[in-house]
Amino acid sequence: MAEQLVAPWPAFELCPGAADSGVIFICDHASPAMPATYAGLHLPPEAFTRHIAYDIGAAALTRTLAAQFKAPAVLSHFSRLLIDPNRGLDDPTLIMELSDGAIIPGNHRITDEERAYRITHFWKPYRNAVQAEIANMVAVGPVPAIVSLHSFTPRWKGAKRPWQVAVLWDKDARLAKPLIADLGADPGLNVGDNQPYDGALKGDTLHEIATIAGLPHVLIELRQDEIGDEAGIARWARRLEAALRPILAKAEAHQMVLQGSRAV
Repeated sequence: MAEQLVAPWPAFELCPGAADSGVIFICDHASPAMPATYAGLHLPPEAFTRHIAYDIGAAALTRTLAAQFKAPAVLSHFSRLLIDPNRGLDDPTLIMELSDGAIIPGNHRITDEERAYRITHFWKPYRNAVQAEIANMVAVGPVPAIVSLHSFTPRWKGAKRPWQVAVLWDKDARLAKPLIADLGADPGLNVGDNQPYDGALKGDTLHEIATIAGLPHVLIELRQDEIGDEAGIARWARRLEAALRPILAKAEAHQMVLQGSRAV
């Protein structure tokens, strides 16, 4: 497959913003895009409308929040089915052969050469773009807080997920705890604290670019039925902006503090 690509694929989307905004938004699973040369990994087209291909609603929410804060944003521009930019290189789910019951024929027994190609042309350019933008912001100051946006399915393995929103974190709770407190004060919200996923994942994007460097960060997950249309995205963008602004106004949200990690 790799040899069929005649031009570099744009592995990421950069939304320009003020380098001194104090916050950067990232979206690891923004897009279901797939280079035509991969023939959709031999999946039916409808597979790329599902959560297995990307985080539904997360890209639009990321762009909206970035615009509200006049901050930069970096979004992936390839499907997680090709290679998952939010996984470490030694993670067995980096290139999935099976995802939520769907067999991925184009990922079955790929060669080492093809794996290396996907890392070089998709995974690394996205990660490098995030790191480069953060380095530029650190140089200008203040130290940016990193906010990662994801989404999760309303149901998993037949069970309904009760959380409308979830806040994931590892050892650094500077952004996570006040955000959980703010959102949790709303009686209409069920807020997941490291649920339905745990924020401690060795090798994931935030672990590599934020936890290790001591940069303030948080990962926010929205249930996909909450941000499945423009109205939901606008509503949650306003809600998250209201919650994040006072948190980002504090000095501790712009300091490098090595916290260690419980990521495994």
